[in-house]
Amino acid sequence: MDVVQAVLHRLKGTVGIETRVGSGTTFRLKLPLTLAIIKAILFRVEHRLYAIPLHSVSEIARTLESEVHQVDNYEVLQLRNEVLPMVRLGKAPAPDAQGRSRKLFILVITVGEKKFGLIVDGLEGEEELVIKALDDQTISTDLVSGASILGDGRVVLILNLSAVVEHFSRLRPNAAGSVGSGLLLSYADRLRLAENTAVQS
Repeated sequence: MDVVQAVLHRLKGTVGIETRVGSGTTFRLKLPLTLAIIKAILFRVEHRLYAIPLHSVSEIARTLESEVHQVDNYEVLQLRNEVLPMVRLGKAPAPDAQGRSRKLFILVITVGEKKFGLIVDGLEGEEELVIKALDDQTISTDLVSGASILGDGRVVLILNLSAVVEHFSRLRPNAAGSVGSGLLLSYADRLRLAENTAVQS
């Protein structure tokens, strides 16, 4: 047990021992989240690779851009008998016919009592990922909780779904016809997108 405790201390973990007469002994080994292994679904947004825990995904749907509608400046999708609020992680499509005919992947997510759809560009499959922590200098958003490295060397950013829901709930588009989108775009990308929208209008 001393060896286990020494290893866990090096990993910044803890050992808890609970003994009950006649019942036995329970050992609880706690490791920081940075060493957690999760089964995740991988997807692409704006040519970047992201992942979310597989247990959070209740369904994967395919649809066309034309099936996503705008209600009160927010995007929704009629999925069977349910109107599902949508979170667009990348940029909105061009308003032309080609943009409206684009195929989309929808990840139907449940966080707490909230259910919504994530609009992603493409799926990359399932993987077991070891979460690695990121310092504040590496990434400056709370939408990403960590990262992992695939066997082929690609880096995957792991989304913090609670933060995504919180950001989406706070979005209040002011201009008529505007839709909250591009949560995963960089600040420079969002600025460029806003400038292009202003020029077009």
